[in-house]
Amino acid sequence: MTRDWRQWHHHYDTPDSSLVQRLDAVRRHLRRALAEAPHGEDGVVRVMSICAGEGRDVLPVLAEQPVDRTVSAMLVELDPVLAERAGTTAAEFGLSGVEVKRADAGLIDTYLDVPPAHILLVCGVFGNISVADVERTIVALPALLADDGIVIWTRGVQNVDRDRSHDIKDCFEEHGFTAMSFTSTEDEMFRVGMHRLTVEPADVQALPPGTRMFTFL
Repeated sequence: MTRDWRQWHHHYDTPDSSLVQRLDAVRRHLRRALAEAPHGEDGVVRVMSICAGEGRDVLPVLAEQPVDRTVSAMLVELDPVLAERAGTTAAEFGLSGVEVKRADAGLIDTYLDVPPAHILLVCGVFGNISVADVERTIVALPALLADDGIVIWTRGVQNVDRDRSHDIKDCFEEHGFTAMSFTSTEDEMFRVGMHRLTVEPADVQALPPGTRMFTFL
């Protein structure tokens, strides 16, 4: 049965829940990434969040940014209700540089007309797709990033004896990324990683239209 993602978001309203701890950790990583990420020739830092939900990890942090730092953001979310909530929140924060794109984040066609991101969030994704799709997605991510771009990602830990997050970290490092951070939430229910793209631009392969990175289980 497909998970009810609208209902799932209500867990964020429970103080000190594992999801709230993950949310806080992702926001901390995003603040650091905004301070250390490259930017375009126009001075703009481009942020993209895939499977963005209501944008709770991105939008409050963007609202904190100083006026001399220009940030644009695209939030990709398929569910129409969650996408609408994200758009409403962005408007309430006065974030005119935020676009909410209602589309399938797992399909490369969604990004064909999107400029490469300086910061890319892949949060709440890797625990909901197959192991093969995790690797396929990581291999594809360089094509979505600007040179020296940063990826922030998460993975839940259901069983410490089969902690897939270490495999994910290794996979990033095998495919052109260097680790900047690899931490866990206080209750150790989630890992949060941050990796910088270090592969040479000439080695990044564009993905053909129709390529699927992942499908939610």
